[in-house]
Amino acid sequence: MKIFMATMGLDIGGAETHIVELSKELKARGHEVVIASNGGVYVPEVTAAGIRHYNVPMNRRSVKNMMRSRALLKDILRKEKPDIVHAHARIPAFLCGTLQGSLKFPFVTSCHGVFEVSGVLKLLSNWGERTLAVSEDIRDYLVREYGVPAEHITLTINGIDTNKFSPDVSGEAVRKEFDLGDSVVIGHVSRLDQAACHTARQLIELAPKLDGAYPGIHILITGGGDSFEQLKERAEQVNRDLGRTCVVLTGPRTDVNAIAAACQVFVGVSRSALEAMAEEKPVVLSGAQGHTGLFCPELLQKAIDTNFCCRTDPVADEETLYRAVTQALDLPQEEKQRLGAYGRQTVQTYYSVQRMAQDCLDVYEQVRRRKYRVVMSGYYGFSNAGDDAILQSIHEGILAASKDISVTVLSNDPQLTWNLCGLEAVPRFRFWKVLGALRSCDALLSGGGSLLQDRTSTRSLMYYLSIIRGAELFGKPVMLYANGIGPVRKPENRRRVKRAVERAALVTLRDRSSANELREMGVKRPDLYVTADPVFNLPPAPRERGEELLRSAQLPENTPFAAISVRNWPGTGDFSKQLAGLCDHLRRTYGMEILFLLMQPGHDRATTNQVRELMEEPSYLLDTACTPRELMAVLGRAKLCVAMRLHTLIFAARMAVPCIGLVYDPKVESYLQELDMPSAGHVEHFDLQQAVACADEMMAHYQENLDRLQEKSQALAKAALHNEELLLELLEKKTKK
Repeated sequence: MKIFMATMGLDIGGAETHIVELSKELKARGHEVVIASNGGVYVPEVTAAGIRHYNVPMNRRSVKNMMRSRALLKDILRKEKPDIVHAHARIPAFLCGTLQGSLKFPFVTSCHGVFEVSGVLKLLSNWGERTLAVSEDIRDYLVREYGVPAEHITLTINGIDTNKFSPDVSGEAVRKEFDLGDSVVIGHVSRLDQAACHTARQLIELAPKLDGAYPGIHILITGGGDSFEQLKERAEQVNRDLGRTCVVLTGPRTDVNAIAAACQVFVGVSRSALEAMAEEKPVVLSGAQGHTGLFCPELLQKAIDTNFCCRTDPVADEETLYRAVTQALDLPQEEKQRLGAYGRQTVQTYYSVQRMAQDCLDVYEQVRRRKYRVVMSGYYGFSNAGDDAILQSIHEGILAASKDISVTVLSNDPQLTWNLCGLEAVPRFRFWKVLGALRSCDALLSGGGSLLQDRTSTRSLMYYLSIIRGAELFGKPVMLYANGIGPVRKPENRRRVKRAVERAALVTLRDRSSANELREMGVKRPDLYVTADPVFNLPPAPRERGEELLRSAQLPENTPFAAISVRNWPGTGDFSKQLAGLCDHLRRTYGMEILFLLMQPGHDRATTNQVRELMEEPSYLLDTACTPRELMAVLGRAKLCVAMRLHTLIFAARMAVPCIGLVYDPKVESYLQELDMPSAGHVEHFDLQQAVACADEMMAHYQENLDRLQEKSQALAKAALHNEELLLELLEKKTKK
């Protein structure tokens, strides 16, 4: 990729060094990197690494400066045509954001700190399509103060090059340059402007006291900024009073690794502290936003939470800082070495530059422009394990077929959809957002699942048909994706479904009975593809996770069990009592423990509890929130599955676990026929004796049933792959037109 970095400047500072190291690592991985900034001491370093640099004065908020910067950025971006624009400060992000609409580039920002919030400054803030935050408290700040969706924020780190910053680096040249001799040296690196120079100022004021306690000590302060001259003047006055040079202000430097190597103890925060830690220096964490103290194992989590910026602790006064510095200086040599080694280990474990670059690349992948955009419409975002599994499996199937397809989901809960699949989602009932998604897509995927049915309600059917019609009005091809059709009972609804199916660009169905249902409606098109439910290609969670969940349900280890899945359904009479009898029979006759699963807890819990209360034998309940993959891993350990829920049966078939259906809807009966697995009866007129006979027949021919199901499952997994092949053909055909 060609990656365009925009930042205020490249002088000394944590954010600036972050950008330099990130850019160099991305360049080393084969990406082309271009930087625009106001310039600074790091420009020679990045250009030496083969990174082009443009001078753009994005370091000031004056209207004149910003207008000039915007014009320069516009020309540069038109010339460079980057694949990603990555802005690292508020002014660059705002300016790039004003150009995104016309230049249509993928836009990412990084937030390196918290800012003053006011009406005007909020207007000058644009956090892009995705945001990287360097600490948890910055992430929380972005959500709280700017309303950035949490799912759009990725936590990253200040990556440190541990080869450049290493205990092998020599500080002798720096000691010689500043005539430090063999004295004790306290180091500090920071931007020396009004907002960040608090600790540098304190160290200057503490110089006489430190010199009294440690004669001949030196304080080495590195950095530049608008307070540099003022601090230098004060340091010179302190030195005159002491009669020697105690405080040395080096100005901005790029050899920060050599500066840190020249010190015995380092005082600072954020990136500069981590760099010193990588060189095995004891570090006192103290800065303008807070003071945490001498870094040690007990402070690790607190330091990580604020990216080593101390924001959760009060700012130090001079006495507090003096005590922390003298504590570090007075440590026995062995303890200094131990703390130093721990600091380097911390950097290597949590703050590698390689991880920082990978975090960015992962975010770039989320926003990069793909050749095709599709919108998925289905029963998504309702915490239903079956439909969540459909969503995951369709997405993974699309990714496997092509990396050039981006997916946007119409979801009841976009946050839930993001957490589950990492997919962009828009609220399915927000009219304008839905229209916007349809307008910008290349195709609508309606499905999978049983969307075109009126058993639950005509309103539900009309919703999905209206989404299909909206896509058609924008001239977008519609694919009915692995649909289960029906039941559609009302004549006017059957006519509506018939028209929608006949207009669709592509129709794939998950079973033969759905094709038969469409034929009965009068659909004449010859290209009705019968594939399979996409879940047949969804991999389960690791076996160990399944076993862990079984332990959480307190199921005895290494005991065969039957997995039971039911849901609330009206008009079932004494079904719960009859099913309780079947569960008792399975335990008494075949020694199987009974484990109940909740596919959609809000709809399954009441009936599940009722059946368990009516059982004479003990039973177990997996009452832990599970992903579809985890439920599959649990089902994979079962000997038998008895289920009302269609996707419990499909999960079981995917894991080659023989299953018995409890029919409440024609779709369950249809798929049992597809799987060649038996039904224990319809829940509205459920008969215990018939169910027991069905279970006995299953167990009498268990191996035969298992072999047949394994063969059927493999065939369905192969058929399910055809869905994505046909989708890709549809998108390619549209592009050629």
